[in-house]
Amino acid sequence: MSQPEYTTAQANALTNHDRKPIHIPGSIQPHGVLLALSTQLEILQVSNNTQVYLGKEPEDLLGESLSYLLDPRQVEIVKQCLVKKIGSANAFKVLISTLNGERYFDAIAHRIEETVILELEPTNSESELSFLGFHSLAGEAIAKMQSTSNLVEFLHSVAEEVQKIIGFDRVMVYQFDESEAGSVVAEVKREDLSPYLGLHYPATDIPAQARELYTRCFLRFLPDLTAEPIKLVPTENPTTHQHLDLSYCLLRSFDRCCTEYHQNMGVKALLVISLIQEQKLWGLISCHHQTPKYVSYEVLKMCEFLGQIVSSELAHKISYSEWDYKVKLKSLQSEFLESISQADNFIDALIKPEIRLLDLVSASGAAVCLDNEITLVGTTPNIHEVQALIEWADTQVSDNLFSTDSLPKLNSEALIFKDTASGLLLLRISKIRRYYILWFRPEVIQTVHWAGNPQESMQAQADGSYTLSPRKSFEQWQETVRLTSLPWKPCELDSAIALRNAIVGIVLSKADELAKINLELERSNQELASFAYAASHDLKEPLRGIYNFSTVLLEDYAQVLDDDGIECLQTVVALSVRMETLINALLRLSQLGQAQLRLQATDLNKLLKQVIDVFRASRQDSGLVDIRIPRPLPTVLCDRVLVNEVFSNLLGNAFKYNDKAEQWVEIGYLDEGLATRDWRLGKSFLNLIPIAANPQSPIPNPESPIFYIRDNGIGIPHHHLETIFRLFKRLHSQEKYGGGAGAGLAIVKKIVELHNGKIWVKSTVGVGSMFYFTLE
Repeated sequence: MSQPEYTTAQANALTNHDRKPIHIPGSIQPHGVLLALSTQLEILQVSNNTQVYLGKEPEDLLGESLSYLLDPRQVEIVKQCLVKKIGSANAFKVLISTLNGERYFDAIAHRIEETVILELEPTNSESELSFLGFHSLAGEAIAKMQSTSNLVEFLHSVAEEVQKIIGFDRVMVYQFDESEAGSVVAEVKREDLSPYLGLHYPATDIPAQARELYTRCFLRFLPDLTAEPIKLVPTENPTTHQHLDLSYCLLRSFDRCCTEYHQNMGVKALLVISLIQEQKLWGLISCHHQTPKYVSYEVLKMCEFLGQIVSSELAHKISYSEWDYKVKLKSLQSEFLESISQADNFIDALIKPEIRLLDLVSASGAAVCLDNEITLVGTTPNIHEVQALIEWADTQVSDNLFSTDSLPKLNSEALIFKDTASGLLLLRISKIRRYYILWFRPEVIQTVHWAGNPQESMQAQADGSYTLSPRKSFEQWQETVRLTSLPWKPCELDSAIALRNAIVGIVLSKADELAKINLELERSNQELASFAYAASHDLKEPLRGIYNFSTVLLEDYAQVLDDDGIECLQTVVALSVRMETLINALLRLSQLGQAQLRLQATDLNKLLKQVIDVFRASRQDSGLVDIRIPRPLPTVLCDRVLVNEVFSNLLGNAFKYNDKAEQWVEIGYLDEGLATRDWRLGKSFLNLIPIAANPQSPIPNPESPIFYIRDNGIGIPHHHLETIFRLFKRLHSQEKYGGGAGAGLAIVKKIVELHNGKIWVKSTVGVGSMFYFTLE
């Protein structure tokens, strides 16, 4: 539940109050006696009221052995505390001789560090309460409390049964919320008293130190809040030279603020029983009486026992009340995750149907962010506001799960969309990529009923500082709480975490499947390459025989064949030549698939000179060849033999598919980053002639130079820009442009990919083509 906001000065006052050492007050309540003993059971400290109860002055006891007061059997019981865990108590009856005769006491002994503390409370009973007696008193109360499964009815029953046992004017069950504030959720009271049921109390009413003590010591009894505390003698433990830790002492005195606070409520006696849930302080059974009231130690222990029973039952009652909702979430979660695991599109699986993503945590809206792609579902802030919220989360949220029911109080910019997102539940799926799911809840204006104005606890001083003081009035005070949503329940947060874990598991599973597929594909590719190599190699021998025998028939037996027979043999010869060309291309491609690169620093200028020299020597019309190199090429790390083949193929194609009278080819490279920049701007590289781009072309790596071979040839139709790199793919008949196997560009692509590079083309029919490639 939201509380009034405090200034920094007020917050400091609260912090200082929380630091008050209330566990070492240096005094006890006056209705008993305390002795602090060494490990040898020598009396080191006593309360300054031993004369009243024991008839002996403190000075008469200090330095004495415990056997000075107790008989050997009782001393042995106290000695057992030395081997027990800290805070674990031994309780027994003792009979001590005093100036007023023999007197019975309830003795409670426990250890704190290297000190044994013995508390003595006078009693009129000389016998301890038997188990059967204890069971008859507590059994009925336990049976009554366990008879209901409803949490509200259960807590009311708890208050009723505790009041029957102790007879206090008012018994309340007080529950803490996430902010450590609390509210009265059950109450049984005297008819003439004002009700506190449903009222809220700020966290300052029970400071952090007090809550911590309630977690360690489950019972706190103050029979007379008007009584003056009794000091310890000496003030510090002579062995440790520190104040005695009274955390587990029933007689520990009370803080001045506690006294004033409860006296302002008209309370003179107080009994508090801790309720622990999952090792945390869930709440308190707080019992008030309008006059001082003493309760025997046996009854106190019964109340403590009931508190432990209630704490144990709480888990069942809370679970039962939330069970239906949790079952619904679990069912939805299972269905949801199954659909995600089977989906091809992750976002579609999350948002279709959209109600599932929202119901998973009972949200009114959600946003799915995968890097820069944001998808909105339900009632949400607009896309720009969600982007700003994600930017804020990147810097302010470090955990995988973050939730708040008051986002505008953490992020002032969220005020503008408080109507849709006062509550935020943020799930980070990946810490490497910006993958988030955000759920939203709208503002819910609430009226909170406080037990008095909580701001009155802060008292301004003349110097401008603040101190924490008990407020004077506990009359109902209303506060309108804005900028908050309904709080996120723990089971909803668990549901979000389960979604993240499942998504991560599914991604890992998919990655594992993909790795297996890739491994199998790699093995298949290797087998296919081996098969292609073997098949191509073995096919050449019978093909060569077909060619040779056909040639022999044409040369030696042409006179016995008619024209049709000669034409058939000539066709066989031509087809065998064509077949050998295809087999050689396939053989070369399979060799590349199994090749190991021999990388070395290569001056591409020298390599290109060799390519051009060979090219000119192989062409009779070399005088018409115009090869332009605008600037020297760089030195790169590559396999020089294979890269020679790349330039040879591309240069040969550039002139081969050119029907211009003046043919030219330009070979160059682009500066690092220039290609990427111009690509994103949609411009032609280097402001060249207009060239149609292949939409599937890869975006260049800005770290690698991009080489290009540009020509003024016939160009390539747009729909063929990808298919030209396929094996045996020709765009023209064998009779046109010198024929060929259609394997050159497939071989070039394979060599480039062996260098972890990319190759693509831009072209306009009738104008020219420009091939790009990288060698990374």
